[in-house]
Order: sequence, then C-alpha cells, then structure tokens
Amino acid sequence: MHSLYWLRFLRIVVSLFFLLLTSLIFLDPAQWIPGWFTSAVVWPQFAPSVVRFTVSAGLAASGFLLFTLLALLFGRVYCSSICPIGTLQDIISWFKKLFFKTKPLKFARPQNILRYSILALVIISFVFGISLLVNLLDPYSNFGRIMTNLVRPLFLAGGNVLANVLEKNDIFWMPKTTFKLFHASSVGFASGFLLLIGWMSFVRGRLFCNTICPVGSLLGIFSRFAIFKISIDKMACNSCGQCSKVCKAQCINVKHKEVDFSRCVACYNCLDVCPSNGVLYNLNNISLNAKTERNPLKKDKDRRTILKALMIFSAFATTRAFATRTTGGEKPTEIPEEKQNIASPPGSLGHSHFTKKCTACHLCVSICPTHVLQPSFLQYGLHGLMQPYMDYHSGFCNFDCTLCSEICPTGAIKNIAPDDKKLAQLGIAKFIEKNCVVYTDNTDCGACSEHCPTKAVNMVPYKGALTIPLVNEKICIGCGACEYACPTKPYRAIFVEGNILHIKADEPVQDEIVIEKTEEDFPF
Repeated sequence: MHSLYWLRFLRIVVSLFFLLLTSLIFLDPAQWIPGWFTSAVVWPQFAPSVVRFTVSAGLAASGFLLFTLLALLFGRVYCSSICPIGTLQDIISWFKKLFFKTKPLKFARPQNILRYSILALVIISFVFGISLLVNLLDPYSNFGRIMTNLVRPLFLAGGNVLANVLEKNDIFWMPKTTFKLFHASSVGFASGFLLLIGWMSFVRGRLFCNTICPVGSLLGIFSRFAIFKISIDKMACNSCGQCSKVCKAQCINVKHKEVDFSRCVACYNCLDVCPSNGVLYNLNNISLNAKTERNPLKKDKDRRTILKALMIFSAFATTRAFATRTTGGEKPTEIPEEKQNIASPPGSLGHSHFTKKCTACHLCVSICPTHVLQPSFLQYGLHGLMQPYMDYHSGFCNFDCTLCSEICPTGAIKNIAPDDKKLAQLGIAKFIEKNCVVYTDNTDCGACSEHCPTKAVNMVPYKGALTIPLVNEKICIGCGACEYACPTKPYRAIFVEGNILHIKADEPVQDEIVIEKTEEDFPF
C-alpha cells in the first residue's frame, strides 16, 4: 500500500462529513439546529462566501479566501471535499462501478474554451448586478435546491409515516411536520440538474466540475500554481495506465506522462494504484513519497508563465400556522388581485439588493416555519429565477420570526433584529370590497383584522350591524397574515402589494388600558 494512502482516506471521510452536515441543514424538520451551526456549515461554501464578501467583508465572509489559499497550496481541496455536488457525483460514480460493468475512464482533452468562457460570463454578469448565472451554476445552491425541492418532501413524508406508526404503539416522542410542495418550475429545474450531473458523472466522472462549474474553473486557475502537486515520474512510469483509469477528472495523460493539475480535483485515487511507484506528490520537486530513489536533476520543463489573478467579484420550536381558516366566501370572487410587485423577505432591504445577492440556494425556504417563502418563477423577472419571495397564499410572515435573516449565507437577507423586523414594511395591504365576504354574502367575517399583528386592518361600520375592513397603510408591515387568513376564493378580498424598497412603518398605537378605581380593596 502506498505511503500516502491516508490522503485518499482523509478526503473520503471529510467529504462524507460535509455532505452529511450540509444535507442536515436543509432537511431539519423541526428546526432544532441553531442558526450559528447552520452558518458554520455554510461558511466554507465558495460562491455564497464570495457574494457575502461583496455585501460585508469580514470573517463571516472569508470562506472563499481560505479555499483560494488552499488551492494555491494543495490544489482544488474545495472541489474534492467541501463541495456537496462534487461528493454527490463521486457517490454516483461509485454506484456505477458497483452495479455496472463499464470501461474505465481515460484521459480526455481539456475543454478550456468552454469552461473559461462560462467563468468569464458568470463574473461579468455578476459584476453588472445580474446573479442569474450564479444561481443556475453554483454547485452549493444547486445542491440546496435538490435537497429542498426533491429530498426534503420525501424525508418529511417518511418521518410523518414513522410518527403515525409510533403513535399506534403509544410512542409520541417523534413530532409530525407540516410541509408544502413547492412550485413546479423549481422542482423541475432541480430534477433536471440532478439528471444532468447524474448522467455526466455516470459517463465521465467529474465532467461537470471541469466544463461547466464556474467555481471549479476559477479554482483550477489557482491550482495551476499549487505548491504541492501530483506529477508523473517519467523515469519510473511504465505507462501501464492504472493511474489514468482511476482519475475521475480524466486529467492524467499517460502517453505524455503529464498531469493537468488545473483539472485535478485532489481525489488522490492515483497515489496508491501505481505498481511502479511513479505517481508523485511533490513540494517544489521534492518527493513526499516513501520511495527514496529520485532523480534530483529532473525538473519540470513545462512551467507556465504566472497569470494575473482574476479579480474576485463573484467574491426553538416550529411556529404554528393558523390552526383553522375562517369559513365563508361561498360565492366565487371575480376581481383578480392585481399585484404590481411581490414582497421580498424581511431583511432583504428590497428587490434590488435581494436579487443581486441571492443565489437561490433555498436554505431560507426550507427553514421558514410558516412556508411563506416560496421559490419564484418570473415574479422578480428572469434575472431572479427561483429566488424566494413572500407567497401569502402559502403562508404568512410571523411577527416575531427572523430565522431567514439568521441563516442566509450570502447576505441577500441581512440579519435583522426582532424589534426592527416588526416595523419593516415589506408591502402594504390593499382591500377589494367587492371580493369581501361582507359584501358578497352579507355576513360578518373579520378574519383579516383578527390576524393582523399591528392592527393595521381595522373593522369599521358598514351596513347595519355589519363591519368591513379598513387598512391603515402607515402601520401595515406587509406580513401577509390578512391575505393568508382571507377565506374568499379564487381571489382574495385583501392582498399585499410588495414594496420595491423596504421602509419603516409607523409604530402601532397601543390602546390605553383604563383601570377603574374602587373604594373596596377586593371588589369581587
């Protein structure tokens, strides 16, 4: 066994560890994982860290700097061990070897024009404030969408089935979890991406990492100049091709006895398969292998000119939803809710900041206890595809909840204090009288007013003993509780028109409590 076998073993252990942790933060059914833990798990993810660095430079946004440095030292360590999509591809390749008899991989020419063109487009578009390509290609965000839209519903459904079985045996320690299926566009994209990387890894190993992934292409540039490199000892190598057969990046050229280290994903599979001990792991041409016989005069004649570094711009218990919905509204409503703008999450400051910084990883979607955050289709426009928005037909924004702002990895949703959140106006409620139950059915309702946390929706006299909603726009925060509670179908009688830019609402007026004085100490 090769003396550096432990490198491959360590890589496998670290990869599975990070895959497990990253999966857990998206699957957390009861939100028992604290926010600091989620932030720590997401901290190393490259693209979110770069985006967060453009929002607020600091230690919390320096994960990408660490892995850029590691790329200059050891190569693409992020791709080999931290990236969840990378590990997922390795698992698919492992299943392929386990169940299918296929030809081993062999060296393939690099697709440099394709991968560097994609990288350039991603960086240029991000510099100009368009995050669509980052959203579509970032490996972490794609993994998040796969877990949130495909795996999490199955995971929670399975948990609920198990909870039912346990309840029948008088075991009640496992809670049931409510969840909602997400929009078809987001589910479809997650499914399509999973099929794409599944096919690519099944056929060509880490093909996605070395042709499409912008993170892999960027780190590949830095890894060209890594201090520690895998190389081939041309004198010891007998061209048996064993190293090339296990190279998941297809970057070992046995014919010319060279390694394209810009494509090497540091899997270390090649280190312990060479029968002649001809695969080296070098520090400035000083071997770290156990073999003692080396040619000290042998030097790499193909040193390349150092490129200028690219500028890195791309640099508790679950809150309960309403237990019951108000009945009424038997007559179908006819006036559509003509929303000009949707509402973005609290802490996002408004559409411009949010759509530029959000990578649509859907971590906030998975953690939202009331399911108000849902993936968008074209609600923000094409540039905001799959970014979360406030869907008040699915839920409402809880008055005291700030979970999404606590775990956002990019800073698209900035951390907001609970007191500030209670006055952050995401939008303003608009009332359509002809859709209201009071108008259509001549019956009392008041569901919107009852559930309004700031009492911005107040019931005023209408006809006889009937009352009807009146909105105080100055103290409305656009939480959507009124829209969610409204029983009218198919169109609501009250809806939230989102603010393009969040502003501060006025503080609600508190009713003064009058205590009557009595002469008796105990009037009862």
